[in-house]
Amino acid sequence: MLQGFGSRTITAIALVVVAAIAVFLLDWDLQPAIITLVGGIAAALAATGTGDGPIEMLRPVESVRQPSPPDVQEIIQAIVQPVLIVADGRVTHANTVALALLGKHIVGEDVRVAIRHPGAAERLASPTTGVPQGPINLVGLGTKDQHWEMHVTRASGGQRIVQLVDQTGNYAAERMRVDFVANASHELRTPLASILGYIETLGDDKAGEDAQVRGRFLKIMFDEARRMQRLVEDLISLSRIEAEKYRLPDRAVDLGALISEVRSELLDAQDKRSGDIVTDIDLGVPPVAGDRAQLSQVLHNLIGNAMKYGRPGSPITVKLWRDAAGTVRISVGDEGDGIAPEHLPRLTERFYRVDPGRSRAAGGTGLGLAIVKHIIERHRGRFDVTSTLGKGTTVTVMLPAHVQTYQAKTASTSDPKATVIKR
Repeated sequence: MLQGFGSRTITAIALVVVAAIAVFLLDWDLQPAIITLVGGIAAALAATGTGDGPIEMLRPVESVRQPSPPDVQEIIQAIVQPVLIVADGRVTHANTVALALLGKHIVGEDVRVAIRHPGAAERLASPTTGVPQGPINLVGLGTKDQHWEMHVTRASGGQRIVQLVDQTGNYAAERMRVDFVANASHELRTPLASILGYIETLGDDKAGEDAQVRGRFLKIMFDEARRMQRLVEDLISLSRIEAEKYRLPDRAVDLGALISEVRSELLDAQDKRSGDIVTDIDLGVPPVAGDRAQLSQVLHNLIGNAMKYGRPGSPITVKLWRDAAGTVRISVGDEGDGIAPEHLPRLTERFYRVDPGRSRAAGGTGLGLAIVKHIIERHRGRFDVTSTLGKGTTVTVMLPAHVQTYQAKTASTSDPKATVIKR
């Protein structure tokens, strides 16, 4: 009956039987003995099997073949900044960005020759220790205006990793910040000095007694104070616009109505040039997604510039239309002296003036077009300045239409009964 079972299995069963008998003799109770016997035999069979051969262990699952790791060149090639691998003072590897910056010949060269910069030579010549070393600033590497940070670290195999980080944008931003603070301080200090000077003069008994002189001085002081007020308001406005530049406006603004409103405000201000404003508004233009107050500020700045720099008595033309791509366009044109081409790229810089004396005399703060630029960028639009010397300047603003309104307008104009009135 036990044929087919191995010797180990038979031995295990015999031991289980002996254990069951012992349990019965201890308590003279048959039920625990039967449980011990059945459970023990089942355990023995499960543990030892039915043969005498060695127990075959489970074969491990064949491991999945892993791809070979990428080599050094593949790794540094994925880095967007210039990277060099240096061994024994020579460049052994360089990524494409480094080759484009330093030249394709640098692999195999002395690293001090590859990076031809006096600020880098000392660091590259000295051995790299385990102590972390700060970056080296390199100015003029690549082009004279570029700023780089060179980081040198030691690899486990004794090689050195040289990484160049482009800091040109950060330096440009810092320079703009410093220039902005300096210009703002100058623009505020100039009218303040004028006001203080006239106050001191009025303190003199002779000047204070002359009503005509006193009135002239007070008018100058008032004008300078107003100039300071406009500058402070523009600075606050610019700061607020920059803080909101990531919040996309989504309110529907009717630019036709807004242009008419701004024109009425300028007429009410009784400026001698407000009567020269001529509007050409396409009534079929859909509203734009925007901030009404900021778009009003754009119109005030652009029309105000045209009033200041256009020839007296010449028209200031404000147009509104929608182009073939569905973009809403506003243009403000004057017939003035125009702007030389070399000045056009810098018009939106803060405090940049083509003619500083004329701008200050006209009451300009030098921030008008900078404010316009930031407002248009917040509205995800664009604007362009074209000018011809002796003929005038035209500023064109392009804004996306309000999506829901534009779709409704498109559906209505597809109706053959619908009409578009142009004025």
